[in-house]
Amino acid sequence: MRQHIQNVTMILLGALICAFGVNYFTIPNQLAEGGLTGVALILKYTFDLSPALTTLALNIPLFIIGWRELGRTSMVYTIIGTTAFSLFLWVTEDIGTPVDGDMLLAALYAGVSVGLGLGIIFRFGGTTGGADIVVRLANKYFGWSMGRAMFTIDLAVILSSAYIIGREKAMYTVVAVFIGGRVIDFVQEGAYAAKAAFIISNLSAEISSKMMDDMNRGTTLLKGKGGYTGRDKDVLYCVVHRNEITRLKKVVHSVDPYAFVVISDVHDVLGEGFSFTEEEKQKMFLEKQSRERPAKGE
Repeated sequence: MRQHIQNVTMILLGALICAFGVNYFTIPNQLAEGGLTGVALILKYTFDLSPALTTLALNIPLFIIGWRELGRTSMVYTIIGTTAFSLFLWVTEDIGTPVDGDMLLAALYAGVSVGLGLGIIFRFGGTTGGADIVVRLANKYFGWSMGRAMFTIDLAVILSSAYIIGREKAMYTVVAVFIGGRVIDFVQEGAYAAKAAFIISNLSAEISSKMMDDMNRGTTLLKGKGGYTGRDKDVLYCVVHRNEITRLKKVVHSVDPYAFVVISDVHDVLGEGFSFTEEEKQKMFLEKQSRERPAKGE
């Protein structure tokens, strides 16, 4: 229950940020959007219909289809996200714009705010309905990749909007959608990014020991075999903070200057040394000690 409350709270926050971005940056500068939000904006620019009402009205048929085809829990979060988005579009309606006339700035801020809101919604299991439901149905029944289906729908809506808002603003919309997509990825993957290292050496055990002594970092030894020599080797795997990369290289080089090292980005690092507080670490340490302590009479 606590997890559901947290998810719903964050979905509501994401919907508010997304609606704010649309009303504060997108609409005053007559930019467009992808998906059903983009369709709602076209109706706004053409017939002066409220996006808050049209977004909800366009999604109702998809709610009915999605409830039967995509599962109850997922659709509950989707209905909450979509309804909240429509509500906040109404609440934040006609609040003006701080970048009137500067289209590039408007596109950048629109992309960041909408992407941040959607990223939060997606991270906690919700959607804003519309194209998200269509994409999941296309993936389920036609095997389309979700990325390709989403891109196709967004592109079709943006191209359609070009006849209403003009080619120049449609191009700025592409910038906003691109920035929004990158922000969504950033939020979903996690604001925290670390570095992972694969180290191949004949002295992997010595490197591992020195890393634990000098950097207080745990390691994992994986079994590998040289493709050319056919010899068995230990492959050392470890994850460190980004600011520890230079120290890692020095430690490896001090033990084996000929070691082969591959470093890559990793996201959403969880566990001891990264996401646990000192209190949680102490609790886990005590629990580990109690499990390892021999029972009386042994």
